[in-house]
Amino acid sequence: MSARRATGRARSGTARQYPRTARLNRLIQQIVADSLEEIDDERLELVTVTAVEVEPDLRHALVFYDSLEGEAGDEEVLEALAEARVRLQAAIGRQARVKRTPELAFRPDLGVREGDRIDTILREIGPRADSTHVETDRADEGGGSGGSDDEDER
Repeated sequence: MSARRATGRARSGTARQYPRTARLNRLIQQIVADSLEEIDDERLELVTVTAVEVEPDLRHALVFYDSLEGEAGDEEVLEALAEARVRLQAAIGRQARVKRTPELAFRPDLGVREGDRIDTILREIGPRADSTHVETDRADEGGGSGGSDDEDER
């Protein structure tokens, strides 16, 4: 009996540090991601579940995803996810201990895509900016010391 109390206290302390909805978001994200791996649909092969937002009343959950196809593949991916929705909800119902299984909705994760776009831009300008900066520094070092030597000799 004392073991149960100790366990209960530890869990309640952890729960305060990590809110229930955040734990549930992570749990549903994991269940959906694992379930997608088991579904034999080539449209879902390159899909990653990036986040889940469950409403506090557990009626709905928004599943954010990204795929290697990007925006060009969204229509096919959304269609495949819609077809798999009931199966994914059933997996959540079996694996999660929740009062109600949320109805899933799917949306591309625009934050991930925007981050990728910014990354690409930085990679494109990065080497140019570094090489220009280095060349400018070298020119300043060579030209500056040569010019000052000439002035010193006169």
